[in-house]
Amino acid sequence: MKDDLSKAIELALGGQWDAAHRIVQQYEADAIAAWIHAVLHKIEGDLDNSRYWYRRAGKMDCIEREPRAELRSIQELVGG
Repeated sequence: MKDDLSKAIELALGGQWDAAHRIVQQYEADAIAAWIHAVLHKIEGDLDNSRYWYRRAGKMDCIEREPRAELRSIQELVGG
C-alpha cells in the first residue's frame, strides 16, 4: 500500500489527478490515503468532498495548506 500511495502522490504532483484518485480510492479506510484523497479533491476544486476526506483523515488543520506543498509533506511521511 505504501508504494501505491507514493505513486498516487507522484501522479498528483505530475498533474495526473484521475490516476492518483483511482489509487487512493482503493484504500479508503487508511488515514494517509484519506488525506491524499482530501488534497486531490482540493486540487479538483470540490471543497465539500475535500472537507469530508480531511475529516476522515483527522487532518482538518491542513485544509488551508497549499496542495503541492501538502502532498510533498505526505510524501515524506510515507517515505516516497
